[in-house]
Amino acid sequence: MDIKETYISSTQNPKIKHLQLLQQKSSERRKRGLFVVEGRRELQHCINAGFQIETIFKCSELYNGGVSFKGDKTFEVSREIYEKIAYRGSTEGIIAEVISQRITLQDIPLVDNPLIVVLESVEKPGNLGAVLRSADAAGANAVIICDPLTDLYNPNLIRSSIGAIFTVPCVACETAECIKFLNQKGIKILTAQLQDSSIYYDTDMRGGTAIVMGTEATGLSDVWRQAADKHIRIPMLGNLDSLNVSVSAAILLYEAVRQRQL
Repeated sequence: MDIKETYISSTQNPKIKHLQLLQQKSSERRKRGLFVVEGRRELQHCINAGFQIETIFKCSELYNGGVSFKGDKTFEVSREIYEKIAYRGSTEGIIAEVISQRITLQDIPLVDNPLIVVLESVEKPGNLGAVLRSADAAGANAVIICDPLTDLYNPNLIRSSIGAIFTVPCVACETAECIKFLNQKGIKILTAQLQDSSIYYDTDMRGGTAIVMGTEATGLSDVWRQAADKHIRIPMLGNLDSLNVSVSAAILLYEAVRQRQL
């Protein structure tokens, strides 16, 4: 199919205004069922994951190809406009509006002895994105975000994950729903906490395992502590008593990888 291109030269163009609303407001993303992906690498991961592109905004002065997409809603924009709508200038001159998908727990492709990351009420998109990158690198089967305080299509989350939001199945749900799912699937629940816990590398992670973490400020709720099969902790040898959640996730995920490769 030939892609029809229309040139946009004004920031007052309604399509540019709509794009900016999607970038800025989660309510607008929910209402329109669309979200924004910026950058060649992130967009290709999105397309490879089966998401449908609604609209492409492309600056030929910056775009050197590399994204395979189909559609008839492609708009050429000037460099000036692209610099206003892009978060960073190094995103290769391409931004897209993408149709949202709702992934549920039942959509997670479970294998033998799955490895899952569960995050409770983690708010900062940058932390979520970094956890997703670690989950992708460690070959985790899913990331489940319980009682989320940010939506999964927040542009900052997509950027910080460098597209891992599309390469790792990511589900948002309520805590009770997640606990029920893990129990039904026979997946062991390991909660990362300081109290009543064992050193993480003394804990068997070779079977089906869910590593559960909370926020740095408040940790995990009592619901998760009570639902856990085991409490684990990372040794803290300095004066502080917590690590960034994304650092903790990487340490615990790679311990699971180490054990499974023995």
